[in-house]
Amino acid sequence: LKEIDEKFRIIKKGSNIIDIGASPGSWTLYVCRKLKGSGNIIAVDLKALGSGMNCQNLKFFKDDAFSKSFQETAVKTGPYDAVISDAAPSTTGNRTVDTGRSYNLAEDVLNFALKNLKSRGNLVIKIFQGGDEHQLLDIMKNSFEVAKIFKPKASRKESFEVFLVGTGKL
Repeated sequence: LKEIDEKFRIIKKGSNIIDIGASPGSWTLYVCRKLKGSGNIIAVDLKALGSGMNCQNLKFFKDDAFSKSFQETAVKTGPYDAVISDAAPSTTGNRTVDTGRSYNLAEDVLNFALKNLKSRGNLVIKIFQGGDEHQLLDIMKNSFEVAKIFKPKASRKESFEVFLVGTGKL
């Protein structure tokens, strides 16, 4: 996230941010440190966050981010300046199945963001490359000032995960 943030300026002090698929918490921790007590971070995951998450402006929800109950929570805690998601589906080892699941998850995050982001808000979504990521990128190009596919230098060369980045929601 640090590399993505440095390139695209996703996280700004005083922001209201949601981290979907937050466990184990490295992205949440980065945001907490960057906000330095300003703004808020909402973290949601089916699994608990790791220990050592000492952040006064963090609210964690152990829940399915796309459940009806959490959608109601999201409306109460939003709208958001940024939606970030490093979430990955359970993998099978079958690349076709795994990229399909990743696409579905990324599509859910994108739909969530389009409903819950503030105007000029930012979005980062992890997705496994499989060809269909360009369909989501096309939607993002119509919804954000800038929409790109980005592979951080920190990502292993053989990894097929990339990030869809949208800045300046229209």
